[in-house]
Amino acid sequence: FMSRALITLNTQADIDRAIRWIHGIPKGSRLEFKAPSRTLDQNALLWAKLDEISKQVEWYGEKLSKEDWKEIFCASLRKARVVPGIDPGGFVVLGLRTSDMSKDEFSNLIELINAFAAERGVVFHEDVAA
Repeated sequence: FMSRALITLNTQADIDRAIRWIHGIPKGSRLEFKAPSRTLDQNALLWAKLDEISKQVEWYGEKLSKEDWKEIFCASLRKARVVPGIDPGGFVVLGLRTSDMSKDEFSNLIELINAFAAERGVVFHEDVAA
């Protein structure tokens, strides 16, 4: 048996293959079930919105990058923890990966961004508004 495998369960054949694999795995193996992950359209929408926010919002006297804004929104959505870093005075935010988000979580992230943008008067271009 392979050491690592991933099947996206879209068809009955996929489910049947997963069941066959389960019958052959050694004791002590781990099995993880996850909701469907974000879509490419959701991801494109996220980055378009983050781009607009990075251009239009000043945060505590500073303009932030799209990547910085992604971390801020993810930290808020996931109620992320902040811990001291290895270097004195530095901090690390834990649990921010959008690639692990389900479609529903990602939708909640977009809703959070929309609410934040509305409060601050961010105007999204027509192709980013969805």
